[in-house]
Amino acid sequence: MARLAQTAGLTDVQSEILSTVRSFVDKEVIPRAQELEHADEYPTEIVEGMKEMGLFGLTIPEEYGGLGESLLTYALVVEEIARGWMSVSGVINTHFIVAHMISRHGTEAQKKHFLPRMATGEVRGSFSMSEPDLGSDVAAIKTRAKKTDDGYVIDGAKMWLTNGGSSNLIALLVKTDEGAEKAHQNLTAFLVEKPTGFGEVAPGLTIPGKIEKMGYKGVDTTEAVFDGYRIGADMVLGEAPGKGFSFMMDGVEVGRVNVAARACGIAIRAFELAVEYAQQRKTFGKAIAEHQAIAFKLAEMATKVEAAHLMMVNAARLKDSGERNDVAAGMAKLIASEYCAEVTQDSFRIHGGYGYSKEYEIERLMREAPFLLIGEGTSEIQKTIISRGLLREYKSRS
Repeated sequence: MARLAQTAGLTDVQSEILSTVRSFVDKEVIPRAQELEHADEYPTEIVEGMKEMGLFGLTIPEEYGGLGESLLTYALVVEEIARGWMSVSGVINTHFIVAHMISRHGTEAQKKHFLPRMATGEVRGSFSMSEPDLGSDVAAIKTRAKKTDDGYVIDGAKMWLTNGGSSNLIALLVKTDEGAEKAHQNLTAFLVEKPTGFGEVAPGLTIPGKIEKMGYKGVDTTEAVFDGYRIGADMVLGEAPGKGFSFMMDGVEVGRVNVAARACGIAIRAFELAVEYAQQRKTFGKAIAEHQAIAFKLAEMATKVEAAHLMMVNAARLKDSGERNDVAAGMAKLIASEYCAEVTQDSFRIHGGYGYSKEYEIERLMREAPFLLIGEGTSEIQKTIISRGLLREYKSRS
């Protein structure tokens, strides 16, 4: 049989892109991931390599300088990159989400202003919904934008911005006074341009510093504090106040496919490490892969990898077709993240005591996999989305 996680029906262009990315990951990412991750060092040279390959413009329309590829291509690229080091996929994840939102919902002026520079990686995006006291209740956002004669003034604190310091564009969701009865219709998305770095990067905008994390190192995760930050009305996404929630949810669907793809990438790598180690390590006179307990574990791991990959591909293709994919994306994110955690732990167990050593790659994967259980919505949130969708489709007629 072919190796795991193969995708049927790809074009020659898609296959060539994936082959190029896979080679880049094998040569430039995997050999350096351990050292950079343990040092919590930003992968500057790897990011420059991704710029040269045009990956920052992968899904941006050709008319704005991008490659115009599909969400499926993007997801498969993310899977390959996460297989090398999840943090590198994190560098481009929020960028893709912001580019998608501008492409789908931005004004023509916003598209012309941002997208060509996003395609080259000159402008890099981050995505901000969460707040210190918010959790999963997005409608309870407290950060406010008050309308003035020449635009808006933003006050409040945001949390968990991936690439918060290294990005120079934030897609920001805040509360505005639209007079709507439903809370989510009083939320507006802004496009906030800023310098990179930490501290007070612009009048009224402070990026305090990196949040220390168990895993997902190298990429910067930050807060953002707005205190009288002034912004023009032309930087409201789509110049559509009150539409921010729907715009952000469109972006989150892309993000959930991305998280599923990242989970698939880590699970693939965990399986690769396990199956290689199991054939090299010997006990009782034979490779441990020949012991039924380990052989069955490898079989289960491979099946989970394959199932997660197929669901991720299905969710991406649904989104590309223009159909609603909230349930499919939720299912893909749920199963991929849960299976990723299980496959990674099984690989860790197969490695035995060596898996606990920082010299072995599986130690890093063990710290990265749990993030995917909560990123872009916890498993419990995915179950809520899935169940609501199922009840909508299977509504009782009694």
